[in-house]
Amino acid sequence: MSDNLNETIAESGGVDPATVPFRTLHTGSKIPAIGLGTFGSDKYSGAEVAEAVKGAIRVGYRHVDCAAVYGNEHLIGQALREVMDSGVKREELWITSKLWNDKHAETDVIPACENTLKDLQLDYLDLYLVHWPFPNHHAPGVDADARDPHATPYIHENFMKTWRQMEKLVERGLVKHIGTSNMTIPKLKRVLRDARVKPAVNEMELHPHFQQPELFKFVNNNGMVAIGYSPIGSPSRPERDRTEEDTVDIEDPVIVRIAERLGVHPAVVCVKWAVQRGQVSIPFSVRRSQYLSTLQGLVSDPLTEEEMQAVAAIDKNCRLIKGQVFLWEHAQGWEDLWDLDGEIAR
Repeated sequence: MSDNLNETIAESGGVDPATVPFRTLHTGSKIPAIGLGTFGSDKYSGAEVAEAVKGAIRVGYRHVDCAAVYGNEHLIGQALREVMDSGVKREELWITSKLWNDKHAETDVIPACENTLKDLQLDYLDLYLVHWPFPNHHAPGVDADARDPHATPYIHENFMKTWRQMEKLVERGLVKHIGTSNMTIPKLKRVLRDARVKPAVNEMELHPHFQQPELFKFVNNNGMVAIGYSPIGSPSRPERDRTEEDTVDIEDPVIVRIAERLGVHPAVVCVKWAVQRGQVSIPFSVRRSQYLSTLQGLVSDPLTEEEMQAVAAIDKNCRLIKGQVFLWEHAQGWEDLWDLDGEIAR
């Protein structure tokens, strides 16, 4: 990183990227333990998200979590081009994207990735994920009752056909690592058994009120890294994902009390807890004050062991992103997506 860029970061009140924690993947590559999410839901425009990406990189972020379905990669690509033109080297950045559900067919995977690379103005991705383990597609903005008439449950043989194409992306050098997202232990067991290129990560919902301890342990024990989305409880999630039973992490007394001790917003505590726990955290914000304070808070005083234990004790098993729109005709409810009884639902 150039001296001029270091000066720019310092002048902005930003954080030296070299001081940001990282996780080491099974390949030896290091992924920054905090990244900026880019799912703006229906509340923020693509231009706002792209501007946030540019601003976040300028204050020290080096990890950006994208997806084709978010509809903003062409704008983020221009933001990435601008920051790289200003002195940030491509190899200093970690860029993730995801294969959407309507591109699981063997003939669609590689072209989908190539289109993402074109939109992002990149020669390669550091990480490419299968966004959901189902080929079930839904139109943007639908409510929770919407169903794809062609939706199917998880069919392992079909998923592995998709995975073989993901492996080809690695072989061709278009992608450095591949991974899964929104998976369960029963599904991951089968993928790990049959994959030629091992998934490097599993991206999953993780926050203090939804800690997924069994899945988190399984991912770690099998040499993968857990990436946690919705780390502060997803206050910007779509309306279809909201139910009366949902809880609010940043209002939890334990989180609030720690935040008061540290002099930070409760959201910062959620991210600090996540990173100290050993996961990668990808909070989303378009507001400079928020993404900057989160990064500053991450590299400041850690939570104590007692505080870590206190947060571990407030798990409410409260899943916020339930995925109802991916259900198939004979599914009993959103729980079927998550194999709660340890067997893959049919």
